[in-house]
Amino acid sequence: MRLMIEAFFQSAFGEIAVLLVMAAGIGFLGVMLRQPLIVSFIAVGLIAGPSALDLVRASAQIDLLSELGIAVLLFLVGIKLDVKLIRSLGAVSLLTGLGQVVFTSVFGYLIGVALGLGAVTALYVAIALTFSSTIIIVKLLSDKREIDSLHGQIALGFLIVQDLVVVLAMIVLSAIGIGAAGEGAGHGAGSVPMVLTSGVAMVAAVIVFVRYIANPLTERLAGAPELLVIFAIAMAAIFAAVGQIVGLGKEVGGLLAGIALASTPYRETIAARLAPLRDFLLLFFFIALGSALDLSLLGAHVSGAILFSLFVLIGNPLIVLAIMGALGYRKRTGFLAGLTVAQISEFSLIFVAMGVALGHVGEDALGLVTMVGLVTIAASTYMISYSHQLYALFGPYLDVFERRGTPREPMEPEDHHGDGPRVIIFGLGRFGTAIGMRLKARGVRVLGVDFNPHAVRHWRDLGLESEFGDATDPEFVAELPLAHALWVVSTVPIHPTGLSHEDTRTTLIQLVRAARYQGRIAVASHHATDTAALLAAGANLVLEPFQDAADRATDLLCGAPEQARPDSAPIVMEDSQTS
Repeated sequence: MRLMIEAFFQSAFGEIAVLLVMAAGIGFLGVMLRQPLIVSFIAVGLIAGPSALDLVRASAQIDLLSELGIAVLLFLVGIKLDVKLIRSLGAVSLLTGLGQVVFTSVFGYLIGVALGLGAVTALYVAIALTFSSTIIIVKLLSDKREIDSLHGQIALGFLIVQDLVVVLAMIVLSAIGIGAAGEGAGHGAGSVPMVLTSGVAMVAAVIVFVRYIANPLTERLAGAPELLVIFAIAMAAIFAAVGQIVGLGKEVGGLLAGIALASTPYRETIAARLAPLRDFLLLFFFIALGSALDLSLLGAHVSGAILFSLFVLIGNPLIVLAIMGALGYRKRTGFLAGLTVAQISEFSLIFVAMGVALGHVGEDALGLVTMVGLVTIAASTYMISYSHQLYALFGPYLDVFERRGTPREPMEPEDHHGDGPRVIIFGLGRFGTAIGMRLKARGVRVLGVDFNPHAVRHWRDLGLESEFGDATDPEFVAELPLAHALWVVSTVPIHPTGLSHEDTRTTLIQLVRAARYQGRIAVASHHATDTAALLAAGANLVLEPFQDAADRATDLLCGAPEQARPDSAPIVMEDSQTS
């Protein structure tokens, strides 16, 4: 049996199979603990590395997959860098993104020097701390259904700014590597013009490809989606290989390949299909990273890692909160957006790894940044998942970060005159909008509330009253004109599979009752099992859109007597004290 086990581990295929099983098992444990897979994958490398089980032998195969994963990752970054998207960056995203980068790099450098790091090492570490993980943030905000909220959109904006900084930083590193290679080879500066010429040629090739080839070619390939994916991977690989050969680095090459396809109408399809492959290949990058770390060396950097981690977890959100407050946003918006930068990203590790490859920093610097990454990614996951609870705890102490009147909030509250709205609807999606339009047609005054600025603007375009706000914000709910409302309706969709299991409907019920609302409450539910719980929580009426639509369709199909259309029948608004 022992010989069979040894023979199994002597096979590269068997070794990778074992690593995949470990990744699946430890990844499942990480998901149960609500941790991103990046933490689990690095843990797999640490456990399989020489400091623990010492299972990694097929380093060449793992490194190859790791490099391909980096190329695909940078390709997907490039394919998102559309000129139109960059132009759409608002002042808040640009100023917040650049402000956070400058703040983190300057103070991070000072902290590194104070800890006794060399000037170059401190600079590398400081720059690495400025990058936040787009993958993790988008995943967490999507799970919470806050990707379209104001703070979610602002966070995505300054993540784009950070991606641009990543690109510039890697290009600068590549240029430094060119000069160092030329000097070491005895060519002086002779190699620099050659490589720069090659770089210009690659950029020119990308421009020509975008101008004359990209759209018609991808349109032809789109007829066979599998071929389109293969073509995209081939683009990423060949550009990365050429970039590495000419001295620009595979990272810059992969980035240029993505930019070459960024203007095509199929870029979202390509990105969606390559995302699982990216995650699979990056598994090997993190395994290779973890297996290369010596835990005995990491012990010397525990105090530094803790200090840097606290700096990222506390300092980054505070600078975002301060900048957004100065620009005129509410403290709540700034706080929720600031929590999204309370971690470093996979690019931080790649950036320092490039420095190690160039001989600028040692392996201990990579170990230090990796420890900071593990701590901040793990902690920020919970911070973002429970952001609303954290705001409820710290909100009263953040008044210094909010300007009077918050002039930059995109949707100012309506001037509610007269008796106020009779129905207040939370959630301005298709169902909420359909209810609002029909109530308006019947002469009922309606106020819509949503945390998506575009949905609020759409309602106003339809001639309906609307406000920007969050149904889970106690201060906002208490300020609504609830006194004359007969109904409060929630059509906010609930997605229980996300990281945050808070039910917005029950939270809203509690908040409006706490604000002394005496009217009736209706909530939408897509699951019959929720009805009893919602009624027990205080709802007077549970709407089941699919079941109600099915009942109406059945009546029509069975030839039921023609009933008055909803938009023409009179409405009876019951008194709030009657059943």
